[in-house]
Amino acid sequence: MAQIYFYVLDRVDEHSRNTLACKLAEKAWRLENTIHIHTMTQAAAEHLDELLWTFRDGSFVPHELASSGKNAPVTIGYGDQSVEPRDLLITLCDEIPPFADTFPRVAELVSSDESCRNKSRQRYAIYRDQGHKLETHKI
Repeated sequence: MAQIYFYVLDRVDEHSRNTLACKLAEKAWRLENTIHIHTMTQAAAEHLDELLWTFRDGSFVPHELASSGKNAPVTIGYGDQSVEPRDLLITLCDEIPPFADTFPRVAELVSSDESCRNKSRQRYAIYRDQGHKLETHKI
């Protein structure tokens, strides 16, 4: 079973959620992990692709869109795109990606937006019912 981490932000804005995804990806990459960040739309994936270059001065996180076919340490995908398993899945989706169970660790990023929180509660219940190990971190 996978280890699922719910990171609950005290902010409602999507930019804070995306920035947290970048920070987690950078930290995991520096620890020599491979990472996949999964979004709901192509536009969101492309936004994260740009944000990974600019979210912090002096930051370098080698990444590519999953659709590029390259094998960067960090990939970014969206929607129903399937991906090869990696060390960590960071998800910014409303639903659990169908391939999430192929990852040993999953980070669910949750803003303080009520809709986002309600959807995360549903995902939490699904993960719990599937027997995954769950941890919640308030940020």
